[in-house]
Amino acid sequence: MLSLIYSSVATRPLGDDDLASLLDQSRRSNEREDVTGVLLFRNGYFLQLLEGPDAAVRAKLDRIKHDDRHAKVRVILEDHVEERQFPEWTMGFPAADADLVDVPGYRSTFEDLDAAPGTEAPSAAAVRELIRWFRPNGR
Repeated sequence: MLSLIYSSVATRPLGDDDLASLLDQSRRSNEREDVTGVLLFRNGYFLQLLEGPDAAVRAKLDRIKHDDRHAKVRVILEDHVEERQFPEWTMGFPAADADLVDVPGYRSTFEDLDAAPGTEAPSAAAVRELIRWFRPNGR
């Protein structure tokens, strides 16, 4: 099973209604495609973990790259895993107005996560920890 984390930048301001619509659309399509994960959105930046069958995750990422709501789509981590980190979630995100400034690992940008092709980004451990923080029970 493929586990993939990417970051992107919103191409326009997204309000709560926009995010609710995106969440609803994602949940429906992800359920059909056996893709799970978590979507984090804050200050115009997306960070998303997608997991599921290799072909389904890669197809989902390709659609995201062509989605006019996203720009600067960058794959940060790509791993093959034995089990899902978010098996019961199809998608989720913290409320847009949540105060995350004091959250360990909080970032308002993901620009420093770039790495040369074929290498792991220097901040990969921080990204893994951020995703772990959002997992149910922090596991």
